[in-house]
Amino acid sequence: MDFFETIMFPFKWLVSIIMVGFHEGLTIVGLPAANGWTWTLSIVGLVLVIRAALIPVFVKQIKAQRGMQLLQPDLKKLQDKYKGKTDQLSRQAMAQEQMAMYKKHGTNPFSACLPMLIQMPFFFALFQVLSGISSAKTQGKGIGAMSQEQVIQFDESSIFGAPLSSALLHGGATNVSVVVLSIIMILAMTASQFITQKQIMAKNMSEEAMASPFMRQQKMMLYILPVVFGVGGINFPIGVLIYWTTTNLWTMAQQFFVIRRMPTPGSPAAKALAERRAAKGLPALPILGGKKVDAEAEAAAAAAAAAIELKGQRVQPQRKNRKKK
Repeated sequence: MDFFETIMFPFKWLVSIIMVGFHEGLTIVGLPAANGWTWTLSIVGLVLVIRAALIPVFVKQIKAQRGMQLLQPDLKKLQDKYKGKTDQLSRQAMAQEQMAMYKKHGTNPFSACLPMLIQMPFFFALFQVLSGISSAKTQGKGIGAMSQEQVIQFDESSIFGAPLSSALLHGGATNVSVVVLSIIMILAMTASQFITQKQIMAKNMSEEAMASPFMRQQKMMLYILPVVFGVGGINFPIGVLIYWTTTNLWTMAQQFFVIRRMPTPGSPAAKALAERRAAKGLPALPILGGKKVDAEAEAAAAAAAAAIELKGQRVQPQRKNRKKK
């Protein structure tokens, strides 16, 4: 067992245990054990479990994204401050000031990627489990928590005539059902991912965030990621495509809820929410201020306190009294 296999071993067991658990539950309620739809629903159940477990991480991601958006003007000032300075000391000083800014506001650009990073081991584990089904069947053994009997059931199961363990580029190109279903799933997978990112950029970002250099990178990723997953999808078994399409649909629905109910301060979605509440006669929610307003209020209060303290020091004739003595 190589290093990668050692790392993926617990994830493969966890993924297969969840799938087997859902499969056993579905067979208890009357679904056929060897039916493709039973295993498809098991994969959907796996998505629900993983995404539900990631909800706290998603909340942190939302906070990190909003923190990064509110920081864009300050980051722009920092970049202008060190513009044209390419020496090592200046670059190090800029990096230190940037990290201090992230720490002060409790955010960083990597937090926004947490759900994706956490999901990737489970995705690769599912890919290894499903792509290894045929090999495990030939060798007469199980894979992960799946018994040999379950491996045989999964290998023989299909939906719309397409085996769940078949991939477009790995023996599935001769099966019309595999070709058609793979193309449909790949299109659904990439379209849902594109729509999710597009609605975030169009509705849930402030004008300052839209004008930032960070936004240019986001626009590039908007078109690059769907292409990467679309091209990679031709290597994925049908079962993996079901998993990834389902998780993308979850993400799209989740983002729609967040944008409508908890939009980013200063974004078009926040203004639309304020208008909807005003039309219903409801009080405005404090969503247009956010941490930035709180930070400005704290800064103003600190400046006022410093001014009062400085003024108080000026009227005290302590030094003069000492000189006279």
